[in-house]
Amino acid sequence: MSDKTPGKLVLYVDKEGKTRVEVQLDRDTLWLSQRQIAVLFGTKRPAITKHLNNIFKSGELKENSVCSILEHTAADGKTYNTAFYNLDAVISVGYRVNSRRATQFRIWATDILRRHLVDGYTLNQKLLKAKEEKFLAFQRAIKLIERVKASKPLEYREAMGLLDVIRDYSRAMGLLDDYDHGRVAVRGVSAGAGFRLTPEIALKAVRQLKSGEHAGGLFGLEKDKSFQSSIETIYQTFSGKELYPSAEEKAAHLLYFIVKNHSFVDGNKRIAAALFLWFMEKNRLLYRADGTKRLADNALVALTLMIAESAPQDMGLIVRLVVNLINKEN
Repeated sequence: MSDKTPGKLVLYVDKEGKTRVEVQLDRDTLWLSQRQIAVLFGTKRPAITKHLNNIFKSGELKENSVCSILEHTAADGKTYNTAFYNLDAVISVGYRVNSRRATQFRIWATDILRRHLVDGYTLNQKLLKAKEEKFLAFQRAIKLIERVKASKPLEYREAMGLLDVIRDYSRAMGLLDDYDHGRVAVRGVSAGAGFRLTPEIALKAVRQLKSGEHAGGLFGLEKDKSFQSSIETIYQTFSGKELYPSAEEKAAHLLYFIVKNHSFVDGNKRIAAALFLWFMEKNRLLYRADGTKRLADNALVALTLMIAESAPQDMGLIVRLVVNLINKEN
C-alpha cells in the first residue's frame, strides 16, 4: 500500500523514560519504520527485517495489509519514501523480540488509538452532525463501548475489537437511511432468510460445539427454556408480518437474545457467537464476494462483550450496530 501523506505524530516514552519513539497515527492505526521498531524493542534493524519476513512467509500477516510507503524526513533534512508497518505487525514482531516491551507498548497504543478514534480526530464531525439523530446514536455507542472498557480488564484481542467496532460503525453511519420516528431504517439487507433455525437444530449444534471444544460438564447445560424462546423470537410476527424480516436482522437479534437470556450454566457467549456465525454462513452472509469476512473476529468478540455489559434500553442500538456491520454494503 502506498500513501505519501504522513499522519498525526505522537511521542511514545517507555515507563523508564529511556526509549522514545515518534509514532505516526493514520488510517485508524499507528505506523513505525523498521528502524523505529528496532529502537522500540531494543534490538538491531536486521533482526526486525528477519522477523517481518518470517511473519509474512508464514502467512500470519499479509505484507500489503500491514505495510505502507510514507514520506519520512531524515536527519539530513531530506524526505524519503520509507516502508512503515502498522500496529498488528509491530506487536507480532515485538512478542518475538521482547515480550515485556511489546506488552507495555500494546497497552499504550491501544489507549492512544481509542482516544484518537473516540475523541474524533479521525471522524468527520460535520458529516455526522448534519444528521443529528445519527450523531447521537453514535455517541451512545461510544459511551457503551467506554462502559464495557471500564467494567473489566480487556485482553488485546478484545480491546482491538472495540476499536474495530468504533471505526466500522463510524463508516457505516453513511449507509443508514434517515431515522423514521426514532428508528433507523437499515439498507443493504437481504429480502429474507433462506435457512430457518429451529430450537432442535440449535440444540444439536450446541451439543456438537460442546463435543468439539471438549468443554466441561456445565458447558451448554440449559438452566431453563429461554434458549428455545431466543430462537423462536427471531421469527416473531405481528399482524402476519415478521418483526425481523431480513436475515441480517434475525442474525443480530439471535446474537443479542442468546447472550442476554443467559440460558446455559456455562458457555453463553461462546454459544451465541458460534450460532451467530453459523446462521450467517447458512444464509450466505458470512463472507463478502472477495472471500473476506463481513465481520472480523475481533469485532465479534467486542460485540458479544458489549451485549453482555449493555443495559436493556441499549438493545435497539446494539442490534443496529450488528446489522450495519454485517449488511451487504459493509
